[in-house]
Amino acid sequence: MIILVAALLVMGIMLGAVVQLPASASLVAGTVIGCWLIVFAVRERRARRG
Repeated sequence: MIILVAALLVMGIMLGAVVQLPASASLVAGTVIGCWLIVFAVRERRARRG
């Protein structure tokens, strides 16, 4: 759970810095964070079932 909070904190910092970054860099960062959250959710769901 702490990792999820840390990810949200990093995402908030990235959103604050998105004005300073080029659009392509912010899209890549957002995609990476989104994929990580999807992987995290799938792993958590499998852990609860197993």
